[in-house]
Amino acid sequence: MARFRIPQAVISGGTTDIYFLRTKIILEKEGINPVATMEVFSSREGILCGMEEVKELLEAVLPPAQGGEVWALPEGQPMGRKEVVLRITAPYQSYGVYETAILGILSHCSGWATAARECVAAAGDVPIISFGARHVHPRVAGIMDYAAVVGGCVSCSSIEGAEIAGVAAAGTMPHALIICMGDTVAATLAFQRHMPPEVPRISLVDTFKDEAEESLLVAQALQGKLQGVRLDTPSERGRVTPDLVKEVRARLNLAGFPEVKIFVSGGLDPERIRFFVDSGAPVDGFGVGSYISGAKPIDFTGDLKEVEGRPVAKRGRIPGRTLNPRLERIL
Repeated sequence: MARFRIPQAVISGGTTDIYFLRTKIILEKEGINPVATMEVFSSREGILCGMEEVKELLEAVLPPAQGGEVWALPEGQPMGRKEVVLRITAPYQSYGVYETAILGILSHCSGWATAARECVAAAGDVPIISFGARHVHPRVAGIMDYAAVVGGCVSCSSIEGAEIAGVAAAGTMPHALIICMGDTVAATLAFQRHMPPEVPRISLVDTFKDEAEESLLVAQALQGKLQGVRLDTPSERGRVTPDLVKEVRARLNLAGFPEVKIFVSGGLDPERIRFFVDSGAPVDGFGVGSYISGAKPIDFTGDLKEVEGRPVAKRGRIPGRTLNPRLERIL
């Protein structure tokens, strides 16, 4: 079963640059459809992502009886600047109109995955969860979260992203639940009553009272069933700091709750994550949002390098196929 749902607008060419559609019309009317090889390369180094989705797109559009083949760098691999990550050889009219979609998929997904990998590297052994779905259009939220997992996040907040990535969606309660119920302890007890047992019992502890105080209150109320607390102090109150994490940890330990883990979210990026790690703050997990979801796409370029077996290239590029022994045949 396909993991990605390729929209009909992509299949029909509705999302392509119009000159590719006009090119197809002209070639059809001229009766020209050469077997051509297109190579795709990146503008900078990073983590390659989107190749599995590109594969599903090509499976849907390439003619199986005409001997085409596709070679690619595997999903999640580090890629170098100007490294060829994809090579398609097939009748040009079968794939030319999809160049825009292919480049867009790889560009955005690789940007997200690379940003996630930067956070993961900064965190060391502390797991990262992608919380960025609220910062992107809902049509791409699942793909963004999937890319974050490819980049090394252990999970993500969106249901669709988790399904594509094959992980369990992460995230327990928002401030809205606590505000609607009027009390953090009441909200956490309701969560305990109504959520299935496989959902972690993690309480958000910065809504009404001091974080350390609320942590103790919910730990005591759940009588050993609380698995963690999440600190998400807003910037208006100075955000979460390493000292705050250390205080919460100390007070939980002194009260007999050393098993309760501490998760931190809110305005995190690699620099701030390293600050927590270097400060020795006992953080058990980080939730990262806009640094991943707002990552700059990595530009990819598609070039025709062979036509009917004859090496070709635009000026400034070397004609013929580019050697890359890391490519694997995927179609």
